[in-house]
Amino acid sequence: MLAGQMNMNANVLKQAQSYCEEHKYRLTQPRLQVLKIIGTSTKPLGAYDILEELGKVIANPKPPTVYRAIEFWQQHGFIHRIESLNAYVACEAGHQHKGSQFMICDDCGAVIETHLCELPKPLKDSTAKNTFTPSRWNLEIHGVCAACDSY
Repeated sequence: MLAGQMNMNANVLKQAQSYCEEHKYRLTQPRLQVLKIIGTSTKPLGAYDILEELGKVIANPKPPTVYRAIEFWQQHGFIHRIESLNAYVACEAGHQHKGSQFMICDDCGAVIETHLCELPKPLKDSTAKNTFTPSRWNLEIHGVCAACDSY
């Protein structure tokens, strides 16, 4: 499924609200709006793209407001940072996983999120050999999606 291709449904917003209530986090208007903006986008968004969209619903937002909201949602697994694009997409797996893989179309910008819930054995062996304990991981693969490849 393409990240953000379907509108963020009310269920995800309810999950976010429940999550915040359960953990006693404040669900501020900027946090909620940033999650909606990222979740309804058809492509990964950079922080200043989010700021621009946020300005349409909140008067004169400042960059720190956006960065704090992004940090909050990323820390709690509701969004992912696509490192190579310096942009963000909504999590499509219920935000309860440690590893994500992103296939990024270099033509149209689509991002497909997939999951290996366990590290492959060679990576596990390497981390153990180097006495390193991974807590989470992301892998980005650039290429061309099926839609763009058919042109």
